[in-house]
Amino acid sequence: MTEAFPLQKDTRTERDALGEMEIPANACYGIHTARAMNNFAVSGRPVNQKLIHAFVLVKKAAAQVNCEQNRLPPHRAAAMIDACDELLAGRHLDMFTVDALQGGAGTSTNMNVNEVIANLAIMRLGGKPGQYELVHPLDDVNCCQSTNDVYPTALRIAAIRLLRPLCDAMASLQESLQHKETEYADLLKLGRTQLMDALPMMAGQGFGAYAKAVARDRWRLYKAEERLREIPIGGTAIGTGMNAPRVYSYRMIEKLTDETGFGLCRSDHPMDPIQNMDVFVEVSGLLKSAAVNLFKISGDFRLLASGPLGGIGELTLPPVQAGSSIMPGKINPVMAELAGLTALRVIAEDAAITIAAASGQLELNAFLPLIAESLLESLYILDGAVRLFDERCVRGLIVCEDRCSAHLRNSAVMASALVTELGYDEAASIASAAIKQGRTPEEITEERGLLTRSRIEQLCHPYTVTKPGIPGQEEGIHDGNE
Repeated sequence: MTEAFPLQKDTRTERDALGEMEIPANACYGIHTARAMNNFAVSGRPVNQKLIHAFVLVKKAAAQVNCEQNRLPPHRAAAMIDACDELLAGRHLDMFTVDALQGGAGTSTNMNVNEVIANLAIMRLGGKPGQYELVHPLDDVNCCQSTNDVYPTALRIAAIRLLRPLCDAMASLQESLQHKETEYADLLKLGRTQLMDALPMMAGQGFGAYAKAVARDRWRLYKAEERLREIPIGGTAIGTGMNAPRVYSYRMIEKLTDETGFGLCRSDHPMDPIQNMDVFVEVSGLLKSAAVNLFKISGDFRLLASGPLGGIGELTLPPVQAGSSIMPGKINPVMAELAGLTALRVIAEDAAITIAAASGQLELNAFLPLIAESLLESLYILDGAVRLFDERCVRGLIVCEDRCSAHLRNSAVMASALVTELGYDEAASIASAAIKQGRTPEEITEERGLLTRSRIEQLCHPYTVTKPGIPGQEEGIHDGNE
């Protein structure tokens, strides 16, 4: 829960290498944050709170390790750790004021976190914000660190935190689709290719195909966590580790693993994850794959539910709200639409991540804040869309048996079951006649005396035409009890 931090009218003066600035007297941020607020007033959206939370976790671990290794006095480290715990509890989040879109490769985010922790710690030690002789944002909070190793470390942690619930949401969606596969395993319907009548199928088979696609997405996203677990903490500015003892790096891994419960590991070449962003492109690409499948499935549902009387009308989606301000009784497939437009947003974010990652130069990528904002946004909104689509659309949808039967009966697709017995040309003639006369291929075949009724029924049996095998041959005949 965010706690408002009341600002008074009086100010304090802070200085940096560029000069002086007036800061609200009891603001927990400082001059570096204030400059960034002025410089990057672009989107009006602050840095993602999941990223801030991960940053604070890193700072807390650093305070603990630096105290253990005698780089920080215990009283100062304790105040910093308490400040971090306050922030992790959700307090003072209004002090993180820097815009999500910022130049500087994330330095402003790091400095915002440093200054807030420092000033909270200062107040715990009895001082006033800005008395950095008590706790310094750089000398103390940022000890043994650089933005360039902290930011990608925090981003990986934040991404894992969002990836896990998304994987759970995908698992739930897969399960719901599998339930529909079982529920409608024996409901025969018309298949369609290129929006035209195609071979018959069981409605459950369609849901099974959707479930398989979601299962692949779930597995790919689950495996993506392995890439994110490798972190460059201790690599400092460019990955060489200057100003960070090697033992500090290993203790940081241990602390962060304990704090997060993630199986984190130290990169064996920290220069790599500091300058190369391909891991985030990979994760984003997998999110895009999941978004593509979500778009396809939700689009199919919209199409099959169209009408309900003037369209296909084979699905009835749960009504969740009125659909029109002028047409009474109209209900729209809004949950499927939500899934689709969210998928489009994820696909667009992937393009931004891809270009931003490719735009890195030499030992650093200056566009990391864009990568972070886009990746964390995609993880968050895809999770929400999948959950809502599952809960408010998939679980409650109904396949309309009468409509499916009517569409199948009015089509000529059963002529395909006659090809092996009668040949393609004869079957095509039967199909053409059935369409022109508004009759079934079975009726035309019997009328022409080409096959007996019992043989036609055997060839066109629902369990024959929806399973592997050649209609009329032994391996293709089933009694429906399998």
